[in-house]
Amino acid sequence: MKVQSVLLLLSMILISSCSINQMATKAVADALTGSGSSEVFTGDADPELVGDAMPFAIKMYEALLSQQPRHQGLIITTGSLFIMYANAFIQGPAQRLPPSRFAEREPALERAKKLYLRGADILTAGLDRKYPGFSTAYQEGNQNAYLAKMKKEDVPSLYWITAGVLSAYSLNPFDMDQGVRLPEVTAFIHRAYELDPDFNNGAIDEFYLLFYAALPPSLGGDKSKVDTHFNLALKKSQGRLASPYVSYAEAVCIPAQDYDTFKTYLETAVALDVEADPANRLVNILAQRKARYLLDMASNYFFDLDPGDWGDEEGEEE
Repeated sequence: MKVQSVLLLLSMILISSCSINQMATKAVADALTGSGSSEVFTGDADPELVGDAMPFAIKMYEALLSQQPRHQGLIITTGSLFIMYANAFIQGPAQRLPPSRFAEREPALERAKKLYLRGADILTAGLDRKYPGFSTAYQEGNQNAYLAKMKKEDVPSLYWITAGVLSAYSLNPFDMDQGVRLPEVTAFIHRAYELDPDFNNGAIDEFYLLFYAALPPSLGGDKSKVDTHFNLALKKSQGRLASPYVSYAEAVCIPAQDYDTFKTYLETAVALDVEADPANRLVNILAQRKARYLLDMASNYFFDLDPGDWGDEEGEEE
């Protein structure tokens, strides 16, 4: 056999091998990001099990994404997992640490911030592949033209980018790199709501509850819209999610020093049957955990309450 023929044969084998590898990784990616795949995490009843498993899962998704960089399901899953993990298993536990554990708390919050932005960057890169120029559209003054191209299938990316950037900013309001992005990502969430107002059982309404309650009017806050979105979040989730009650109690009742509503809503969250919505079992368990913590520490948030027996001042979890 001539040398040229041998080289051609080897080339064909290598090309075939690469093609088979791509087909295999795509099949795995499709399976891991298909309908119902997220319930492996959100439907679990053991937060510690999920928290321990998520870092490995995230790295596995990243490895697959390196082989299938245009796979939208992988992009959305990988980016959103970084953000969910940062919120549920890094920021949340860190913020419940007592002041005496400041040395642990601050590095954990800095880590959460980096993970939020890492997830948002993955999602932004994904939209940039799909709509070349998207990542610089705001700086170049043509963001609206790009957002007009978006479809309902882009809503998860827009939602999670916004959640990642704003969560990172909330951990350090003096971070101007993220602060200047507020108008950009605010436009993302508005467009997402236009395309799919019922996304993820009212997730955007709950986001708006927090957004309008937390920010000053100069940055887009509007307290007159908070109750509307709270009620919509309850309606769209059919009252089966605890998180809207917890979000309202924390974002609205504490600043207003409305302890009665705070207590009522948190007790409502704690009383929800987590088995009524198996797909969101973990989400509800984590929200109930936070509700119990807030109830136990209520005297730290409401000036007129006597500390008395309001729980463990060390703020330890159950």
